[in-house]
Amino acid sequence: MTRSLRVAIVGAGPAGIYAADILDKSDTDVSIDIFERMPAPFGLIRYGVAPDHPRIKGIVTALHKVLDKPGIRLLGNIDYGTDIKLDDLREFYDAVIFSTGASTDRPLDIPGVELNGCHGAADFVSWYDGHPDVPRTWPLTATSVAVLGVGNVALDVARILAKTADELLTTDIPANVYEGLKASPVTDVHVFGRRGPAQAKFTPLELRELDHSPNGEVIVDPEDIEFDEGSIATLRASKQVDMVVKTLQEWAIRDQGTRPKRLHLHFFHSPTEVIGEDGQVAGLRTERTELTGDGNVRGTGEFHDWDVQAVYRAVGYLSSHLAEVPFDHHSGTVPNQAGRVLDIDENQLPGVYVTGWIKRGPIGLIGHTKGDAAETIASLLADADNLVQPAHASPDAILDFLTEGGVPFTTWDGWAKLDAYERSLGEPHGRERIKVVEREEMVRVSRD
Repeated sequence: MTRSLRVAIVGAGPAGIYAADILDKSDTDVSIDIFERMPAPFGLIRYGVAPDHPRIKGIVTALHKVLDKPGIRLLGNIDYGTDIKLDDLREFYDAVIFSTGASTDRPLDIPGVELNGCHGAADFVSWYDGHPDVPRTWPLTATSVAVLGVGNVALDVARILAKTADELLTTDIPANVYEGLKASPVTDVHVFGRRGPAQAKFTPLELRELDHSPNGEVIVDPEDIEFDEGSIATLRASKQVDMVVKTLQEWAIRDQGTRPKRLHLHFFHSPTEVIGEDGQVAGLRTERTELTGDGNVRGTGEFHDWDVQAVYRAVGYLSSHLAEVPFDHHSGTVPNQAGRVLDIDENQLPGVYVTGWIKRGPIGLIGHTKGDAAETIASLLADADNLVQPAHASPDAILDFLTEGGVPFTTWDGWAKLDAYERSLGEPHGRERIKVVEREEMVRVSRD
């Protein structure tokens, strides 16, 4: 290709930024614009990672270096499907890559999930991470809480519920989150997994962090430490699984301490019903399961009712359908082949690509999206000579379009202003930053 390639990436989380980095490092002459619905970049890192995870948030340093590159431009506070559509993007870019991730909760089909007090984990995470598009308050009135799921998100939810608000004052939580958690009366958090310890999906680091709080006692029932041939094979094949199981075994045999809050990890309990009273969560019913030899489980017909007043469903995230883009509602992904988007007849949608969780589903750690991005960029570059040249290829043309449409977009320079502002809010309190929650304030600070 003799002319410069213009590429739009929709979504400024890790997946989109990794894709921009790989494309920028290619031998192709290319300029890249990253569109983001939020006024600030970094997606999951800012609005999906628990605030007490500074090591994971350190990934921002690497992402920051990518967005600092002259060939990459950030355009924030732009809602795809409303402020700009696919046909609009085609007017300004040779190719469009969607990297919008997964931010809604996968449904759980059991009776009672519609009761007040039964929450999706994604909604709770958005609240405690200060997402501007969710309510500022959260109903933290339960003394005993159930968390369904044994992935890292379930552990994040359980850990935040079990910690005191003062323990989180070293993080970037906004004032409304601190006040909400400070008023929470919770004493017991119960985490439920349908299968056994060897089938848990959390990582060793996430698991061990549960025990770091001076206020939360982690309790594991020795009867839940059980393995079959399939479980043992999994242990031998995975060092991470082996580390998880050893930690759980140690906790199961130790004497219970006296920390004021208790965090119970339950295995072999399959949720069958959220019990209600007057429209409110009044309990959780689980069926005891048993291993079948291959690492799977079956129900035993033995049921247990748990006295909880709130239930959090952490059974997986789901991507949302994007306007004008094919979508598989069952898998929650965009149909694609090596990142090339396919239409209903499995023909390639010219110049349209996907990467990250909306491409392969919300599985794996943040770093795994690099492989996705590399595959997608390889497909895009292989197609480069056949891409349709946009009618308005000037980098300024898209800015004129947004300005004429009255879109108050933010930029990378605007993020620098917001970043400095949040740090200035935290400095008098000895904190790295205090996150700004209100979208209007984020935009105002970014555009001043």
